[in-house]
Amino acid sequence: MPIKIPSDLPAYDVLTREGVMVMSEEQAARQDIRPLKIALLNLMPKKIQTETQFARLIGATPLQIEFSLIRMSDHESKTTSTEHMEEFYHPFKEVKDQKFDGLIITGAPIEHLDFGDVTYWDELREVFEWTQTNVHSTFGVCWGAMAMINHFHGVQKHLLEHKAFGCFRHRNLAPASPFLRGFSDDLVVPVSRWTEIRQPELDAKPALTTLLSSDEVGPCLVEDPQHRALYVFNHFEYDSDTLKQEYDRDAQNGTAVNVPVNYYPDDDPSRTPLNRWRGHAHLLYGNWISEIYGTTPYDIERIGLESSDLRG
Repeated sequence: MPIKIPSDLPAYDVLTREGVMVMSEEQAARQDIRPLKIALLNLMPKKIQTETQFARLIGATPLQIEFSLIRMSDHESKTTSTEHMEEFYHPFKEVKDQKFDGLIITGAPIEHLDFGDVTYWDELREVFEWTQTNVHSTFGVCWGAMAMINHFHGVQKHLLEHKAFGCFRHRNLAPASPFLRGFSDDLVVPVSRWTEIRQPELDAKPALTTLLSSDEVGPCLVEDPQHRALYVFNHFEYDSDTLKQEYDRDAQNGTAVNVPVNYYPDDDPSRTPLNRWRGHAHLLYGNWISEIYGTTPYDIERIGLESSDLRG
């Protein structure tokens, strides 16, 4: 939880620069306790697996969170039962009048398609615009992040010759960022994608800041304060065996795919993989929730009407 000190105390600026979570008396006076409303726009085919992964991470804080599941209005899931979708998911058109403290937009296995060829692209662009008036902070993940950064900044995704697949070392480029509070200087992150975002194209956008990056697979986590958004192109949320499930599936289907890099002990698929990213996954999403808690208006109807800076 944040430390509450006067905003004009010299320690306030010092601690802020160091990445320590502080809250001014003015901020604290605006807030009472209420449940945070966090929604998941789930674009993944394995709905239940994905919703569980994210619920595990955002539910690991001492805060009370109201978790909602959203789907695209006219897109029908072919891999999750109709009963599950009807009971637990709300089409976007039914929630667009609501406001949320946070929204996670997942990836989708459609990287090979141009954005405009995605059947629900027009509605997804409507979602992106809706976040600017109805969501305090948005977290785009993998393809969802690539789509959102393309919509707001025109940054392109690029096809890879070979799938980026495995656990890759990443560098912490912004240790003082509140989103990286508690992070190591370097860390392992699961990666599973056929496309990439290129750092020089991010550098050409002054509004964007890269927080985590890998020499092997490029940028991982990007902050977009102007749109109150984070974009992560890799998969902190993955379970220990998610990469194994993907590898086994592709191998059984005859798809040409390499053994996930640095995932199995001694790169031996017959051995049980070890989870080396779980702690940083909890830190990342816990930090995101903490930032939302410390900055979102108590009156949820004020979302979209107050400062556009997530930390302002």
